[in-house]
Amino acid sequence: MKRFIAILLAAILILALVGCGSKRREIIELTLSTEDAEAILLAAGVKLPDENETPAAGSTIQWFSFWDGFHNYGDDEVVNTGYWTFKNKYGCEIEWVETTWADSNADLANLVLSGKSPDFAQAGEGIFPSGALKGMYRPVDDFIDYDDPLWEGVRDFAMDYYSLNGRPYFIITDSTFDKVICYNRRIMTEWGFDDPAELYYNDQWTWNEFYEMCADFSNRDEDRFALDGWFFPAGIMHSSGTNIVSYDPEQMKFVSNVDDPRLERAENLLYDLTKNECAYPISENGWKQRNDVNGSGMKDGLLLFYIAGVWSFQTTVDETAAVFGDVREGELMLVPLPRDDEGDGKYHLESGVVGYTLVKGGQNPEGVALYCACERFKVLDPTVVNIDRRQLKEIYLWSDEMLEMWDECYRISSEAYKNGEAIVLYGDGLGNANSAASQFETQGFSPDVKTWAQLKEANGDALEYALEELNSEISSFTYSD
Repeated sequence: MKRFIAILLAAILILALVGCGSKRREIIELTLSTEDAEAILLAAGVKLPDENETPAAGSTIQWFSFWDGFHNYGDDEVVNTGYWTFKNKYGCEIEWVETTWADSNADLANLVLSGKSPDFAQAGEGIFPSGALKGMYRPVDDFIDYDDPLWEGVRDFAMDYYSLNGRPYFIITDSTFDKVICYNRRIMTEWGFDDPAELYYNDQWTWNEFYEMCADFSNRDEDRFALDGWFFPAGIMHSSGTNIVSYDPEQMKFVSNVDDPRLERAENLLYDLTKNECAYPISENGWKQRNDVNGSGMKDGLLLFYIAGVWSFQTTVDETAAVFGDVREGELMLVPLPRDDEGDGKYHLESGVVGYTLVKGGQNPEGVALYCACERFKVLDPTVVNIDRRQLKEIYLWSDEMLEMWDECYRISSEAYKNGEAIVLYGDGLGNANSAASQFETQGFSPDVKTWAQLKEANGDALEYALEELNSEISSFTYSD
């Protein structure tokens, strides 16, 4: 049940993005029921610091981001119970230092250089290692004791994948997964397709089954495409069980996997999907999705699958129904990416982290550590987990089947962590190496398709050179305040 918790931060992401770049919406106060509030405070006394003894009590921490994952802007949103505990148990507050997605790196650099650093930002893709190497973030081990039982289960992940010179840069409160497939069950039935969820539970959800559905459904003349968006090429590539660039903790360097036959098989699938016009041609439409909306066309039978994080459809009931289908009628469903018919027999999903990183120069790292303890607590305590889970059912009307499939996706990702098979993405955190790596994951955006051999010939040397530069920078790096 604890696995559910990572949804909460992503849940509000899409809501915050609605107001991004425009006038900030007014914060409203939502609260939990008296019974739930008392249950949280009673449980919190077991695992969290005493509010009369922690020096961070009563303080404010500054959150730098293009979205606000803590406050509510409508009465149809869930309550972030980690923030609720932080505020109601300790009298603390979080101030949103707002930026935009496009300007976030430049804005943060200016704040750090001007001595006005916010306290913390989201951990994840795009931050590490480049942000640390550039002096934007600081190690977290002065404020987080990963040997404390509260952090058991995430310590090794922080140390193996997000540390430099033995010092971790992420406060990880939970592990999670990223891209899944969203689909409309009514559309599946109308087309006579087997339900992907049933295929998955019968271990029959494979690339071949997926491809046949996509090919049967797609018809460019009727404006009908199986796939759309910016995320499906990477999602399909990583369903192979590996990614273009990975980090080797033992060698402490990033390595290229372009010679891995699993990636070649995934690219062959993307090649066939592209050749058969199964993807909405964003290159011909101003490099935008249909209507520039995540999942647009699904409820109308013009889109079969939308591959993205759960945030793409974890919105209010009416917003979800307008794009993906009526959640009240059980139309919306999610499923892992299909598995490679010639692979290891496992289903693979991108791994991810829920957590934060400390901005260099921030004035209240102790307050951030206290908040992160509140968020870690809500992952571990069954009382809070049950409250969080019930919010999804009562406010967003998620069905038991959706929640059970979410659990299944979490299980897949968790086992990958434990087995050393986690598909960890660093994105822009790789610097120039990311630009070269991303060239292998563009199939489907344009009718101009390439074979795997052609992609390697065009981009392989550039990737190797960029990785050599990055690894050299890492090997000579030393943090200083």
